[in-house]
Amino acid sequence: MLSQEEKAMEAIKDALRALRKRHLLEEGAHAPAISALSRPILSQGSEWKEKTEKLETELQQCYKAQSRLSEQLVIEVAESRTSKAFLQEKELLIIDLQKDLTQTREECTRLQEELDDKTKTVDVLITENQEIRSQLEEMTNRAQKAESENKMLIDRWMLQKMQDAERLNEANDLYEEMLAKLKANGLESLARQQVDGIVRRNEDGTDHFVESTIPSTCGHRIHAHEGGCGSIIFEYNSGTLFTGGQDRAVKMWDTNSGTLIKSLYGSLGNILDLAVTHDNKSVIAASSSNNLFVWDVSSGRVRHTLTGHTDKVCAVDVSKFSSRHVVSAAYDRTIKLWDLHKGYCTNTVLFASNCNAICLSIDGLTVFSGHMDGNLRLWDIQTGKLLSEVAGHSSAVTSVSLSRNGNRILTSGRDNVHNVFDTRTLEICGTLRASGNRLASNWSRSCISPDDDYVAAGSADGTVHVWSLSNGNIVSVLKEQTSPILCCSWSGIGKPLASADKNGYVCTWT
Repeated sequence: MLSQEEKAMEAIKDALRALRKRHLLEEGAHAPAISALSRPILSQGSEWKEKTEKLETELQQCYKAQSRLSEQLVIEVAESRTSKAFLQEKELLIIDLQKDLTQTREECTRLQEELDDKTKTVDVLITENQEIRSQLEEMTNRAQKAESENKMLIDRWMLQKMQDAERLNEANDLYEEMLAKLKANGLESLARQQVDGIVRRNEDGTDHFVESTIPSTCGHRIHAHEGGCGSIIFEYNSGTLFTGGQDRAVKMWDTNSGTLIKSLYGSLGNILDLAVTHDNKSVIAASSSNNLFVWDVSSGRVRHTLTGHTDKVCAVDVSKFSSRHVVSAAYDRTIKLWDLHKGYCTNTVLFASNCNAICLSIDGLTVFSGHMDGNLRLWDIQTGKLLSEVAGHSSAVTSVSLSRNGNRILTSGRDNVHNVFDTRTLEICGTLRASGNRLASNWSRSCISPDDDYVAAGSADGTVHVWSLSNGNIVSVLKEQTSPILCCSWSGIGKPLASADKNGYVCTWT
């Protein structure tokens, strides 16, 4: 097969040959006329001249036609070449489009296969989801049934606890009555040994009762922390003192010698409050870093970091019934219950006014909280329900302390008043104040002596006032520190009393 260009060239050659042939034929046809014209015949001269001119004219026209045909042929050849190039370009484009079409078909086939796979997967997921939904409904029904059973058990347990509390109150009343009678007979010491173990007990057994002494003398003056000491607390039935300060450290002191036993580090903020578990194995610190830190006392290592509050934690207390449950209050307006065995929060209570101080009841079921609005509130820690509320102060409550037998609770406020409430009726059974006693901060902590006979509270002028709960009179004014007193704590063995100030000094009083 010849290409189009070769065909065009052949056509041009054929046309040229035809033109030459025609020219030769015309020359052959005109040859006799030309020879005749060359003869000198006068009679035919004009006729032949006309014919010659006519033939020359026709010949010129033939040449012109030949020229036009040649030009047209050249133009057609150029157009043919252009058409050929355009045709080749289109053929290449068609080839590319065919390749793209093939690829698109392959991609479409692959996507269709993937769609089929995804459809099958979705069908499987729908089937599994239906099975999970049925399992969830079954588990929900079981959980609702278990919740109803649990509620019934809680109600029965709460009833039992109320009965136990009533029996405990009866035992306390019996104790006070017997103690009054035995005092009259001069047998007070014997009465404490025989009766006190009935109404005061912990998980390790009976507490040893030691009558508190009125402090009057500074035993030791210790520079415990840099920048201020905001919290102090004694171990249970021990003279060992824990202190926490703005240097983010918790320190353990021997108050008999005034020497440092060990330091506990790991807090990320200032120490605002401390609590010690009833077995003296752990110490818990409330921190301005929004966390609580739990140290193992024996190893000095952080056992837990309790996170969940969104503002500084200003108060903490631990159950007096067990060493497992801890409550904390923060400026995010929440009280949280923590399980130290699990290391996380188990319940949260919300309220409207910021809480400065908290204290757990003897049975660990009720939380006493002191708030910025001056009110004392009682909460059921299991349900988060507000049980009772009393307006105790005209300004913020700074401290809440429970007596050892659990029948009285001491609150201190920025109105420089210290109120003693009966925990059973929430009636004020005593109000303590002094002209020179002015609380230094919203977290100034006061305390009750272990025999529930005295109250100690620090003042902004560096003094510590001690009142007698029996008559409300001041029995001692302690002056050794020069900066505002931030907190006081009384040892469970009756002495010493400890006070901490804004400069980081701690004094022990006997």
